[in-house]
Amino acid sequence: MSKIVTGTDDGIAFPQDQEDELNLILRGGDDTFEVQWDPEAKVTPNGSLVFFAHYLNTGGLFDQLCEGSPIQYKSNNAPKVRDVWGTVLLAVLNGQTRYAHINRLRCDQVAAELLGMNKITCEDSVRNAFKKGTEEEWKTWLIKQERSVFEALLTEKYILDIDNTVKPLYGHQEGAEVSYNPKKPGRPSHNNHTYFIGALRVVLGVDVLPGKQHASSHGAPALWQLIDSLSPSSRPWLMRGDCGYGTDNMMTEAEKRVLKFLFKLKQTSRVKAQIRKLEAKSGVWSDAGEGWQGAECMLQLTGWLHARRCIVLRRTVQQEAAAKEMLTPAQSSEFIFMEEVKSAPNYEYSVLITNLDLPISSFGQLYRDRADCENVFDEIKNQWGWCGFVTRDLKRCRIMARIIALVYNWWNIFCRLATPEQHMEAAPSRPRLLHAIGRLVYTGRKKIIRLTCMHAESEQLRCILNQIGEFLNHLNRTAEQLSKETRWAMILSAAFVKWLKGKILQPISDGNQLLLPALK
Repeated sequence: MSKIVTGTDDGIAFPQDQEDELNLILRGGDDTFEVQWDPEAKVTPNGSLVFFAHYLNTGGLFDQLCEGSPIQYKSNNAPKVRDVWGTVLLAVLNGQTRYAHINRLRCDQVAAELLGMNKITCEDSVRNAFKKGTEEEWKTWLIKQERSVFEALLTEKYILDIDNTVKPLYGHQEGAEVSYNPKKPGRPSHNNHTYFIGALRVVLGVDVLPGKQHASSHGAPALWQLIDSLSPSSRPWLMRGDCGYGTDNMMTEAEKRVLKFLFKLKQTSRVKAQIRKLEAKSGVWSDAGEGWQGAECMLQLTGWLHARRCIVLRRTVQQEAAAKEMLTPAQSSEFIFMEEVKSAPNYEYSVLITNLDLPISSFGQLYRDRADCENVFDEIKNQWGWCGFVTRDLKRCRIMARIIALVYNWWNIFCRLATPEQHMEAAPSRPRLLHAIGRLVYTGRKKIIRLTCMHAESEQLRCILNQIGEFLNHLNRTAEQLSKETRWAMILSAAFVKWLKGKILQPISDGNQLLLPALK
């Protein structure tokens, strides 16, 4: 009979023998349950991670992440570099937003084994690891990691979307400055200047700057450095941005590099004067789709080197009250022509500047597609931790922002293997493709992970993940002699088969031609 130790505060009795602690019979009502604790069982809530780990191994992504990084240790008691990077990967992949949240993963030995790790490290090991190395070493190494993901895609015709977003801060961080912050006015912040492949939601780069450096001129140096590092055949066919990028400096730099651009213009007094001139003419407006009409002219604002093609889009405002709310008292006098022509409808306007030689009907939808940037920002900030993982120094904030973007790209492409026809955000895709209960058992020399999916679409998800596993297995069997770059190019070809229209990508560093194994 076990000895009983009684608590001093609440009088609860605790059994002293460990065997009694692991077994308990719960009696109540008509049901009786025998509880048996099994602390030795190797289980994980992320059982489907086995497919994601296989995907990373086939593309050589995680191995490359662990090689040659600025994280270097000399002490024998220091954690392994692979353990640190595996911990970072698992934290970001699980949607955590604080370094302290890493401790939730400490007992998940199955996830560690799937990634070839010895153990999951503590939060301090991760936080301190980013202190090592100089900022220039980190920058060079991170560029290599980022380029390895999207480099093969750049041989295709793509649009480069540029934008920035505000990251609110709540402490005393380096670069935390009070500036433009529409959601939380007066709150210090950082600014993430980001570059995407339009339509694919693939992040090409991100630069974290202090809160007052939100203008396009501050993010331009990193942007032009990225573009200049690309070969002429890998540069975008179009740069696209909002009114913050419609400046003469941005357009001049693009023209020097023979790049096409499409930017929105702020409706300054000279721009409004040009709208009045177009309204005074007849027959200049043509259909631009989705209820918009368009007209064009040559426009040269003060300080511009030369005139450029300007596209003015307008559409009818449904309610007169809404139209009046759009104009301040000072602006209403400049649009007096709208009041004079009582029978004419009220319009809202959008002004674009470009060097594209396309018909007016193309520009409405071409610019509206840029709005997908806001969806990317919403996803990465709210579902991937861009608003978290904050440290006092700006260096580690920059490193973590780029690592999050890197893992976001990895997961985005993995999800595209499951659903090539559309993008899946993290909120629905993690429960579907990651969160299955997994138990690792050993039978002879074999490792078996037994999965139990709790999702309502469990049967469908089992088929999807098995198809991805079979595709990767087939790729490994038929492409053993090929480089990891070639295998990764084939994975990209399958993931973005809709965007590529069935074309097989070739890595820039490898010219081998292969047939793509089918992914049903």
